[in-house]
Order: sequence, then structure tokens, then C-alpha cells
Amino acid sequence: MMTIKVYAAGGSIDKAYSTKESAFVVGPPAVTTILEEANVTVEYEIESVIQKDSLDMTDHDRATLAERVERDSCSHIVITHGTDTMVATARALLGIPGKTIVLTGAMQPAAFRESDAHFNVGAAFLAAQVLPPGTYLAMNGRIFDPTQTAKNMDLDRFEQQEEGSPDF
Repeated sequence: MMTIKVYAAGGSIDKAYSTKESAFVVGPPAVTTILEEANVTVEYEIESVIQKDSLDMTDHDRATLAERVERDSCSHIVITHGTDTMVATARALLGIPGKTIVLTGAMQPAAFRESDAHFNVGAAFLAAQVLPPGTYLAMNGRIFDPTQTAKNMDLDRFEQQEEGSPDF
């Protein structure tokens, strides 16, 4: 039976308001609750690996994540990640052989009523099960090739950058 490994790397999807700090902070992986509430029947394991805003992620963080993914015995990987640097992290994971790796996140924290988190996690879970080995982004109801994708900050969405590039 297929097992999907979920690596939680922080970002807006995991943010919660801390009254102690009077600010939003990266909390525990929201994907745990999302998958439980959705009654997902695919076997999965969740591991929190970074827990920081993606703007604070470093090349060292990306290398650590790539190393973990490459060593993992699971061939189907979902990574929850902040959207600001998700493309950079996806590009750092390109070339890992024999794995289907899907990164996703949310424009608003999963705890918010009007968040895209649940939808995006569901899309990533499906994508990890059906796509061939490679690295992908699941956002805004689409699957993107990270080599041809950018976040449009004005419209708060991801977009394909080159005409004729694959749209999965």
C-alpha cells in the first residue's frame, strides 16, 4: 500500500496568532488537522522539519530538506511550505530520482475561515498519488512545473511563466 510522507516546513499555512507575542507565529503543522478532518484513508506520515516563515528559509534549510526527502523510503512526498519562497525550494528539490514530490501551501493560515489551505493540501495529496516522479507545485487548483512558475504577488496566485510549458 502507498504511503505519502508529509514534510511540514512552516509558512502561512501553519501560522497562528500568539497572544503572548501579539503576532502571528509558525505553529504546529496544520496538515495534521486538515487530513484528519478530511478523513483521508491513504496511509501517511507527517514530520515537521523547519517551522519557519518561508522568507526566513536559507539555502542550508533547502539542502537539509532535500537530503531528508532523498533519504526517505517513501516515494510519494508532500511538502507544506510558505508560498513566498516555495518555488525556490521546489527548484532545490529538482533531480531527486524516483520520487513524486509535491509542494503546497496557503495564501492565508489554515486556521482562517477563508483559507485555501484545505483545497491545496487535497490537490497535493491527489497529485502525489497520480503524477510521475518529479517535482511539482499544487496551488490555485493547478499543478505547476517549478521551473516555469512564479508567484504573482499582486494577484496572490501562482502562474505559469512560459507559453507552451506543460500544464499538468
